[in-house]
Amino acid sequence: MPKVRTKDIIEKFKLELISGEEGINRPITISDLSRPALEMAGFFEYYPAERVQLLGKTELTFIEKLSDKDREKRLAQLCTDLTPGIIVTRDMEIPAELIEASERESVPVMRSNHKTTRLSSHLTNYLESKLAPTTAVHGVLVDIYGIGVLITGKSGVGKSETALELVKRGHRLVADDCVEIRQEDQDNLIGTSPELIEHLLEIRGLGIINVMTLFGAGAVRTHKRISLNIDLELWDKNKTYDRLGLEEDKLKIIDSHITKLTVPVRPGRNLAVIIEVAAMNFRLKRMGVNAAEQFTSRLADVIEDGDHEDI
Repeated sequence: MPKVRTKDIIEKFKLELISGEEGINRPITISDLSRPALEMAGFFEYYPAERVQLLGKTELTFIEKLSDKDREKRLAQLCTDLTPGIIVTRDMEIPAELIEASERESVPVMRSNHKTTRLSSHLTNYLESKLAPTTAVHGVLVDIYGIGVLITGKSGVGKSETALELVKRGHRLVADDCVEIRQEDQDNLIGTSPELIEHLLEIRGLGIINVMTLFGAGAVRTHKRISLNIDLELWDKNKTYDRLGLEEDKLKIIDSHITKLTVPVRPGRNLAVIIEVAAMNFRLKRMGVNAAEQFTSRLADVIEDGDHEDI
């Protein structure tokens, strides 16, 4: 099922539909736009027909200078069975030849009162967001000190209970159980909650609770960029865990990689505090402060000074 249709951009940007109404359900499959300047000059060899076409003042002024025959021919070539729509900006008058061709080929022709550059920017951002690659991950997403932390782990390890404690400590829940993730750009992952379970937490023994109702609107948010992954696992006495923090694993989601920390779970460990500190430490590292590297450097200096004293 197409994610975006022509009628969606008509509603979103309040475009005036002029002609080609039969084609408003055409799918838009690419976020790139086209301003067919070369095409108006007659060069259609590389015409990107699958894109939304934008006609601004430059294109329409050039069209007016064409002969009646050339104008009719080139505007007809704009309208193909792949073209999702043609938008005329600045509330400019639409050539009659374009209206006739659009009705014939059922290509929606729309008009906007915005300037071409501004409309192009807003429309591109909208399409990139809607057409971004998506996936779903089993876990909990919480906004901790501005860092989007994705908490993962096997079922029953305590993800939702930890999220509840984090919310009580003033942080904000984005999604529980299922996190829908879209990649809007390289290494830019945006997490949201499915509409059905938005603002809800499932706590074993209590059932489902509504976080916004219990803790207020400030305890939730609709989406958040994911920067850090905390993977909870039951403590394994035979496994060696990183005690300095020098090692940095990565979790791949779609085509992006985010920092992954593995936190062992056992009685007596306050997971909410640990994750909270992990988020703060992650912020410090992004600011250039790495406690593990500083400790290693100091340790190396002490060892080197000791060697010198022995000599």
